[in-house]
Amino acid sequence: MLQIGKYNRLTIVRFVDFGAYLDGGDDIEILLPAKYVDDNAVVGDEIEVFIYTDSEDRLIATTEKPLAIVGEFAYMKVSDVNDIGAFLEWGIPGKDLLVPFREQRALMKKGGIYLVYVFLDNASKRVVASAKIERYLGNNYPNIKQGQNVEALVYAKTELGYKCIVNNLFQGMLYANELFRPVELSTKIDAYVKRVRNDGKIDLTLSGATGERINSLAEEIYHKLIQSNGTLEVSDKSSPELIKQMFHCSKKDYKKAIGLLYKMQRIRINEDSIEALKQK
Repeated sequence: MLQIGKYNRLTIVRFVDFGAYLDGGDDIEILLPAKYVDDNAVVGDEIEVFIYTDSEDRLIATTEKPLAIVGEFAYMKVSDVNDIGAFLEWGIPGKDLLVPFREQRALMKKGGIYLVYVFLDNASKRVVASAKIERYLGNNYPNIKQGQNVEALVYAKTELGYKCIVNNLFQGMLYANELFRPVELSTKIDAYVKRVRNDGKIDLTLSGATGERINSLAEEIYHKLIQSNGTLEVSDKSSPELIKQMFHCSKKDYKKAIGLLYKMQRIRINEDSIEALKQK
């Protein structure tokens, strides 16, 4: 079934001077403009394309990748504002994305960058966007397990930490007192599920399972040791602040990591430093 506002695999049915027509099912043919048609393409080829409607509500295919498809969140820049709403730079040449006034939290301004949710308007069958993102989050209880790796879009900073959109579906939180490396707004990051709360919101962490986290940290410490000619002026007695500054981790994890390196006979732990040992 054809999905407007998403990627589809469609078959070339015929060529014309200005492009190729693709089989959209139900006797629907969709134009793929000539600039997107591969020189070696033949009738019967299947290609992946993004489907949208043009200003005259005709279905159009493109091989361009928009900033977000239906069901996704993204930050986009306003290219223009008129009497029906704001238009966003969507990443498709010649096609901007409408945010109707009813879908704006506050009046959008030209040049501004806003977080929006992309959806298909059932009445018009047009792809539009909404800045009222909360209504599209947490509508289902997360089927996510503790420790699971997820994609998190960081979108707001609070006194507690950073609000995130998890897997384009759920609300999540990274707590400031548990962060050991910087986090930037409007960026997508890998995170892990620490806990799914009763209200369906997700507590996140940047650290994975303990064993995986400590192994990765141990390798990072050893790599930095080698880069520093085999010695680092930091030990298991160093301050948590110094450890956080150097390795973006807690002192507890640091002690576990250098303990692992010590057991592997890769380092010596001194009073105020650690030292790489020559490998046999």
